[in-house]
Amino acid sequence: MNGFPEVKKNFGFGCMRLKLTESGEVDLDNFTEMVDRFLAAGFNYFDTANPYFGGKSELAIRECLVKRYPRDAYVLANKLSAFSMENPDEVEPFFEHQLQACGVDYFDFYLLHANDDEMDRKFQRLGAYEKVQRFLAEGRIRHLCMSFHDTPEVLDRILSEHPEIEAVQIQFNYLDYESPEVQSRGVYEVCRKHGKPVIVMEPVKGGSLAMLNEAAGRVLTDLGGGSPASYAIRFCAGFEGIFMTLSGMSDVQQMDDNLSFMTDFVPLNETEHEAVHRVVEILHGLDLIPCTACRYCTEGCPQSINIPALFKRKNELVQFAQQEKLIRRRYANVIGRGGKAKDCIECGQCEMICPQHLPIRDLLKQVAAVFEA
Repeated sequence: MNGFPEVKKNFGFGCMRLKLTESGEVDLDNFTEMVDRFLAAGFNYFDTANPYFGGKSELAIRECLVKRYPRDAYVLANKLSAFSMENPDEVEPFFEHQLQACGVDYFDFYLLHANDDEMDRKFQRLGAYEKVQRFLAEGRIRHLCMSFHDTPEVLDRILSEHPEIEAVQIQFNYLDYESPEVQSRGVYEVCRKHGKPVIVMEPVKGGSLAMLNEAAGRVLTDLGGGSPASYAIRFCAGFEGIFMTLSGMSDVQQMDDNLSFMTDFVPLNETEHEAVHRVVEILHGLDLIPCTACRYCTEGCPQSINIPALFKRKNELVQFAQQEKLIRRRYANVIGRGGKAKDCIECGQCEMICPQHLPIRDLLKQVAAVFEA
């Protein structure tokens, strides 16, 4: 398995979109059932990070996975998230806190999180590359990797300077494959050039490729089988050099669907590839905000604006105009629990942390014009 024999299959559980209770806590009963089904199906790769639900994903991993299964039953990936770090002395305490939060002595995979040109410079200032190599030598991590959000040229430079990186996690899906903004294809090709196994994140683009509009959905329905998510995930997993495709599953139904086509994985055939290309053409004709709902932007928002949820409502209005009244009620529910789009004070914190490099402040003005005029 591309030099990682501890990984049983090419499908991983991304713990970024776990189901929450009304009080905002991870639904541990739901997560426990998903963990059990995932392992019982023969899969063992779990991916988390400290920013996921403000550290609650890591704690849920400890309660639902680590405390209930022997250490060799699962493979655990975590990340060095340096968004708020400024001092080199912060790196090791952060790492040790992660080990404690997850309840483990080591991480199988440890990734430099959301690396790009700017973050790479920060990692260098923090001495992060040297520190994670020491963690590796000490046996506190088994594989040193990184997740990446930037251009192929930046990735080529980083991998040339840091050949110690064993694998790269990239945003990769059929909608972003030829995207001039995300450049999934180009980034993937740089990974292949350097011989780095690829871990796929956002194969369903934050769930948007699982909830297609009528025209796009009909293209896949006419194939005669499989959910929209199945075609998105199988598209990614079929590429050479991709050793892991992550899915941010929220509930048992999503997991059961994913396991139904990944347990005995079959790549897309020619007819299915043609259908996916037609879906891309349809979606590119819509004015959608390419937000993946990672929620990094919400943690530090001084106005408590649920930015991904507001962008989702705007996209729904574009895709499903016939449901306008329902979508506007959903929008009202979102701002009833947080700030409105027009409450934005344009501090720019969200844009500094957005992996998609979205002009969030301008987009919030567009949302406000549509829903709050």
